[in-house]
This record gives sequence, C-alpha cells and structure tokens, in this order.
Amino acid sequence: MYVIGIDAGGTKTVCQLADEDGAVVGEARGPGANLQAAGELAVEKTLHTLMDEAMAARAGARLGAICVGMAGVDRPGDADVVRGIMRRIGQNAKILIVNDALVALEAGAPGAAGVVIIAGTGSICYGRNAQGQAARAGGWGYVLGDEGSGYWIGRHALRAVVREADRRGPPTTLTPKALVHFGVDRPQDLIHEIYYGGMRPGAIAALASRVQEAFVEGDAVAAGILEVGVRELVSSAGSVVARLRLEQEAFTFVLSGGIFRAVPWMREQLIARLPRVAPAAQILHLAVEPAEGAVRLALALLGGTVRVPVYVDPAAP
Repeated sequence: MYVIGIDAGGTKTVCQLADEDGAVVGEARGPGANLQAAGELAVEKTLHTLMDEAMAARAGARLGAICVGMAGVDRPGDADVVRGIMRRIGQNAKILIVNDALVALEAGAPGAAGVVIIAGTGSICYGRNAQGQAARAGGWGYVLGDEGSGYWIGRHALRAVVREADRRGPPTTLTPKALVHFGVDRPQDLIHEIYYGGMRPGAIAALASRVQEAFVEGDAVAAGILEVGVRELVSSAGSVVARLRLEQEAFTFVLSGGIFRAVPWMREQLIARLPRVAPAAQILHLAVEPAEGAVRLALALLGGTVRVPVYVDPAAP
C-alpha cells in the first residue's frame, strides 16, 4: 500500500509517492496548480500528470491515501472543487484536502505546535497549537494582500520604476534591472509586457531576486521595499501567535518558500526579529520539500489518526 503527498503551489507542484513506512519511492515536479490562478481544468491536468509520473517507478501500485496541500482550499467552495478533481483521478484512495501551509508546517514540525511563514509567489502565516486549534494571517491573494511575497515585492519594484519614469519617485537601480529582467528598452515598454503579454503572478514574483541585487548594491528604494515586507511577515506571525496563545510557549517557527532563497536578507531579518514575538520559540528554515508534510498527513489518514486543526476563528478561511 502506498500514499501520495502533493504540495501544489503558485509556481511549482511537487508530488511524492511513499510506502507505508514513509520512504519516498517516487517524485514528480511540475508547474503551479493554484486553483484561482490556473483554473480547474489546468489543475486537474497537472495533478493527474504528476501522479502518473510519481507512480511510474511502482507500476500498478495500490494507493491507500492521498493528501493535497493547496492554497485556498480551506474555503468550502474551493475544497469541493479539488475533492471533485481527486475523485476523478484518485484511484478510490482516501482523500485529504488541506491548505498548503499545513503541509509545510507538518514537514517542519511534525505533529507539533508551530507557526509556518510561507513567502513564495504569495504569502501566508499559519499556526497550530497543542490543543488542535489553528489560526492564519495573510493568504488573501495577490490583489488583496500577500505582503512580503515575491509578487508583492515585484509589484512594488515595478511601481518604483514607473514612479521614477514620471519624476514622481527617487532614482533607483531597480529601473535598469527591471528592464533587463523583462527584456525591454524603456519603462513605457513594460505596459505591453505586463498587461498584454499574458504575464502570470509568478513572472512578476521572479523580479524579487533583482530587488535583492539592488539592495545589496545599496539602493534605498529596494531596501525600503524589503523592510516593509519583513515587517508585514513579522506582523502576520505575531497575529497568529497571539490568537493561539503561543507567546510564552516553546514551539517552532518554520520559514518556507522561494523568497527566503531569492532574498536571503529577509530570512536573516525574520530570524533576528521573530524572538521578539515568541522568545521561547526556535526558528527553522525548511530544508525539505513541503510535500513531505503531505506524505505524513496521508499516512495518518491511511492509519485513521489524521487530525486537521480547527480554526479558532471560524471565519478565518
């Protein structure tokens, strides 16, 4: 009997096949499978393809359980859509659909109280306590929030570029870096690239590494963007810690997402500032795939011991 764990992010999706002991025996990677960004049909195609690829090394393997971690699925409507997808492609296995933040937390702090801060294309802070309660902050999507995420950083960098072009903002080395990044000659050419080029949020999020470059070179505008991003992530963490009453507890902060690799200064600052939020907590930069957390939850589902935290604020999702 085998299980599958899937981490479906905004930029990439990782699918792992594991045996009953939790040993990963197959893995596949593909594009993002965010329901809001890609749509139901594209998500189904991605998940189906990756499941087939992950299972190729164990042809004919019997699947006992599947856990899918995906942003937004703790909202009932989105969860129903993903359950429908998995009923069509899940080979009659037991199915668990959870927020991608929970699988990342499970990968970094298995079965324990903890708070995960995810900063990738989007951002969210999610935590659980020993009583099985959960809280979240952020995760509102790139239009309403996602502060400190790659998209948020990239969007603010582009705004700085056009403000400089209008003589409404200070000079910044983000301008030549953004022009090179998008392969255009003038700020005015960004209009076509951004609005008519079919650009997805992940493409704007990729600009975050250029903001890191500008920051290292001493650009004040880049420094300002990153500083606000760090403050927003710390604020989100503080909100989750307070609602779960973890201020004086010993638990783990888990940092997950591509921004902590693309912009290492933000990781360093979170490590420096999070102890002010929860002095007894340790801080871990997640070094494994979040999909490993999905595998753990799938195994618990198979064994009948899975426990999905309940939000302390029922309106949170």
